[in-house]
Amino acid sequence: MRRSAAHIVHEVDRHAPRMVLGLRPDPSALLSGLKDVRMDTLKKLSYHSILSAGQFDRETLLGIYKLSCLLQLGHLRIRDSLYDKILATAFFEPSTRTRLSFESAMMALGGKTLSVTEAATTGIAKGESILDIGQMFNSYAHAVVVRHTRQEALAELSTYLRIPLINGGNGSDEHPTQAIADWYAILKWRPDLLDEGMPEKKRIHLGIVGTPARMRTIKSFLLLSLLFDRSISRITIISEMADPLGAEMPDYCRQSRIPVDIASDLEVVLPELDVIYMNSIAYLGDGYRTLESRFRINAQSSLRPGSVVLHPLARKEELSVELDTSSHNLYFNQADGAVFIRKALLLTIFDKIPLPVLS
Repeated sequence: MRRSAAHIVHEVDRHAPRMVLGLRPDPSALLSGLKDVRMDTLKKLSYHSILSAGQFDRETLLGIYKLSCLLQLGHLRIRDSLYDKILATAFFEPSTRTRLSFESAMMALGGKTLSVTEAATTGIAKGESILDIGQMFNSYAHAVVVRHTRQEALAELSTYLRIPLINGGNGSDEHPTQAIADWYAILKWRPDLLDEGMPEKKRIHLGIVGTPARMRTIKSFLLLSLLFDRSISRITIISEMADPLGAEMPDYCRQSRIPVDIASDLEVVLPELDVIYMNSIAYLGDGYRTLESRFRINAQSSLRPGSVVLHPLARKEELSVELDTSSHNLYFNQADGAVFIRKALLLTIFDKIPLPVLS
């Protein structure tokens, strides 16, 4: 008798090889390149909030990457490190990867989580101010991750907040922990980018598709990218806007030694790019919208041999699934690594970094 789809049971063959999509660089190679990085630089983040990619310097960032490598390779015993801590994840805007990766990280470290998954389930639906909600978090948790549609929400929340606040994405402003995870993927792919004396010809040409002034992931990613002036030969921002940097970012770009160009035609610059950072959603003041159809890549696009594509996900038509099985796919590894980055950040914020790795 033929069974309906509702009655079909999906059975997994435990002996069959698992399908691995995209690149899976070994964290061991990056860890070797970070052997001289001192972990005690992370002490400066103890019980501090993480609000902007701009608050990180290169030394601190590399300390986070060293700790993340050790975690990903299973070199640290951290099972009950945060057994006495509670993390609130307050997402007043929908999220899958960021919220779940923070909750997964907290659980793996032995801590507990309290979740807000939509504004309609909070006192905000009854008119409560976000300022008062900040006061409540002090009593319920030891740290809080917040995502909100309004850029100003984190500042309001901080007015009465006495516990560390982690920016999980505020409006069109920033998403710092995503950017940290983005560069973790890049450095695992090319650990040689850490070399102090890297010759110009080996440096990467980085392409960023989108608008930093209106895309929070791209803004934070660009801020961190400017720290790698010994690794990047040039940054090209490909945008439909004539002024994609807005009012704030040009000052940061001028302070860096990396040349920053603006382009409007992705197909023209694509063959020159070693890393292509994609995104799909821009905030225009009254809501979100996706990029135009000309800012898309697929299997027929003129991607440079050996180049890689990153995307913070979720994606739409701008990044074709045709590339999922290609050697250009670094975006799945980018997503996988985010949980280790967030484990490292939580251990750092709560000052629970295992002592043996302090070197």
